[in-house]
Amino acid sequence: MRQYGQVAASEEVLTSLVFRAATLLCALPLSEVVETMRPLRTRPLAGTPAFVRGVSVLRGVPTPVIDVARLLTGTQAEVERYVAVRTERGPLALATGAVLGVRATEAGPAHGHPALLGGATRLIAGVGTLGAEPLVLLQSMRAVDDDVWEKAAAVGAPS
Repeated sequence: MRQYGQVAASEEVLTSLVFRAATLLCALPLSEVVETMRPLRTRPLAGTPAFVRGVSVLRGVPTPVIDVARLLTGTQAEVERYVAVRTERGPLALATGAVLGVRATEAGPAHGHPALLGGATRLIAGVGTLGAEPLVLLQSMRAVDDDVWEKAAAVGAPS
């Protein structure tokens, strides 16, 4: 059993942006975060999963917006911030609750926590704790299918 403050060999300490998504505490490696901002005007995208809030324009680029709470918990929660992240396909905006700041985080592999995986297996990189709370470490939002990217690109910039 791991002692408090020790990092297991399978865990990695990362500098992460920590935020709320409904009742969950989540973190993204800071290397993937571009910026945080107030929620922007978002237009819905027909034919996309329920966790896709729609498309916004970030710095002139039509960008899909993913509701992290809805994706991870299946419930809607108040959106306080958008967190822009880098992905292989381009920028992606994550609709989140409160951003709590930058923290050193550590998480073990997610495969040891099947109850947390649900439909988000490509999104969760690991599970750990921050203080007394469970912490879900996310990865570069590979949960967005190609059709969402194509629909967002087709929308163009909202007027």
